Amino acid sequence: MKEISILLVEDHKMVREGLRLIFQDDSEFLIVGEASNGIEGLKFLENNQVDIILTDINMPQMDGVEFVKEVKNRNPAQAIIALSMLGESQHIKKMLAAGASGYLLKNCGSNELKKAIRMVHDGQSYYSSEVTEIIMENLTKSKKSKIALEVPLSNREKEVLHLIVKEYSNQEIADTLFISPRTVDAHKRNLLDKTGSKNIAGLVLFAIERRLFDDV
Repeated sequence: MKEISILLVEDHKMVREGLRLIFQDDSEFLIVGEASNGIEGLKFLENNQVDIILTDINMPQMDGVEFVKEVKNRNPAQAIIALSMLGESQHIKKMLAAGASGYLLKNCGSNELKKAIRMVHDGQSYYSSEVTEIIMENLTKSKKSKIALEVPLSNREKEVLHLIVKEYSNQEIADTLFISPRTVDAHKRNLLDKTGSKNIAGLVLFAIERRLFDDV
């Protein structure tokens, strides 16, 4: 099995060292580069390709949000996970809107971090349970009424979106709805186009913000 290559973008040396310890004895993952800010991260990516970028938000010279925007502008397919101490909903929304496919808080366990990397590497999104709770709590406190859909979604598209939010894989969605994985991909592309989302994480945020489903 090919290792999942990782670029760490984090301004605190001790955090980078801690992350290296998490991955050093696991043959599934390989840290191939480190950067202390977004500018250094971009410079590394000029001559190197990686499967996953793990990035902080608060960094000198170029923060995580601007870094993610620039990376996605250069390479829209690049998989990125935010790993931060910042748990406020505005930071989460900014990172996901910029194009990050996942968001975890730095107090997450090593197993959860590895799970997130695997899922994002497979083309899915990953929110830690704490991050999802933060988004939902913010919506509850704001006491906003349910926002109507700006664009009409078909019943099938709503079913697919519902399962995406519940973190079903393509194959699981196909099996549940009795359709082919290729049809699932087609529905995902339509959902991305209709909602203006950049990735699966954007679709999840779209559904959560509008409280489309009561069971997630």
